[in-house]
Amino acid sequence: MTLSYDARIREATEALVKRGAFLTTKVGDTLNSMVIGWGSIGYCWGKPVFTVVVRNSRYTHELLEKAAEFTVSIPLTDHMQKELEFFGTYSGRDLDKFQKCPVDLVEGKEVGVPIIADCQLHYECRIMARLRLEPENLHQSCLHWYPEKDYHTFYVGEIVACYERP
Repeated sequence: MTLSYDARIREATEALVKRGAFLTTKVGDTLNSMVIGWGSIGYCWGKPVFTVVVRNSRYTHELLEKAAEFTVSIPLTDHMQKELEFFGTYSGRDLDKFQKCPVDLVEGKEVGVPIIADCQLHYECRIMARLRLEPENLHQSCLHWYPEKDYHTFYVGEIVACYERP
């Protein structure tokens, strides 16, 4: 069922914080997904957006720097805990996560990146901006999040599709 980008914003935010979500991207034949716990849904530049936050040390960061699109698939229940744990523990640099921990993929409706089918809520996004976090722009109280100096990049994606799957 197609939704307004903000129709399930409360549930999406709670799920993101409580259990995480799958951030998936594809560059050429390379498909990867990681688990995110930070991100936000909002409105910017006259468009609905999903902003995802990825450390520069992550394999997904490397791919997003080359990508034009991404999807966010959010499980609204605990039924995918095993998959979230696996995709959040291992790097796509080292193994094919989809081969080692199979999940059902479905082609995106508006973008060339698939969604994780067993999640209930999906956002398909086109990257509008890549904003690198610089330490001199951070408040002192945030610096403890970066002991390895692997700062985040904020990827602002225009939400081009938002929908639920049963």
